[in-house]
Amino acid sequence: MKRDVKSRSAIALLITVFFIMLITLSVGVGLKYINNASKSMQSEQFVLQSSMILDDVLKLLESSGELKAVTSADALAIFLAESSFIPFESNGVSVVIEISSARDRVNPNTLTTKPRIDAFKDYLILKMVNMEYADMLSDVIGGIKEDMSYNTDIFNQKPYLFRDYIASAKHLQELNDSYLKRYHENSLENIDMDELFHVSRDKNSSLDLNYATSSAWELMLGCNESRAEILSASGGTYAALDDLALSEIEKVSLNEFKTSFFEPYIYVKIEITQKDSTVNIAFEYDIQSKKGSNFVFEV
Repeated sequence: MKRDVKSRSAIALLITVFFIMLITLSVGVGLKYINNASKSMQSEQFVLQSSMILDDVLKLLESSGELKAVTSADALAIFLAESSFIPFESNGVSVVIEISSARDRVNPNTLTTKPRIDAFKDYLILKMVNMEYADMLSDVIGGIKEDMSYNTDIFNQKPYLFRDYIASAKHLQELNDSYLKRYHENSLENIDMDELFHVSRDKNSSLDLNYATSSAWELMLGCNESRAEILSASGGTYAALDDLALSEIEKVSLNEFKTSFFEPYIYVKIEITQKDSTVNIAFEYDIQSKKGSNFVFEV
């Protein structure tokens, strides 16, 4: 049995190496076009060429046999361990590709039930943030209410704020700005929003417990930082609820959230730099459907 496990790990590792080679070669070809074009074009053309690199990455992900082989938690763990950071440079253009689980944090758009909102309010109390922040979030993801029965006055401040789901990190920042104007204090700095939230418009998405951040554990279980860090550090070894060694109270809390031990979604970040120009691209990729979503393109 041990030999079989070692053989599977070795094969998976080899497959992952091939993936890194392919993505480096594929994007490297695109870099040559950027280098040639940038000598005579301005930053707008650099951005256009960067979108071509994005196309190359998406096509490679779609055709990748290596990703097709990611059908289990073990396979995903090996893939992410070996492909999480891919840096390379060609003709003066630097490209860094980072790949991680796209289900490692709480999706704010899933905080739609009373138990989840209550858990979020408890988390806010621990972080010394006014609970009305949770009510603001509920308003922003709750859709348009003809009778104006919102929990807060956030839409008096921002009448044109999108109110169906959190669409992006910038959208979330607008919510944070409204909170700051309302309370004139900076308690939100007690929360690492990047570690707590990953924005996805899918309100039914599950969180992969093998990659859950410590902040995600704090919110779901209502536990302290030390307990959350232990659960997060042990990620990658979970296959069933019993592996978590939770108390009965913690099990009840976790049951209110939609979770699993294998979510075939990856989060891809691409940073392209040439001289003083930098383009950052990020998106979520569904391994099974071979589709990207929630694209962010920043210059």
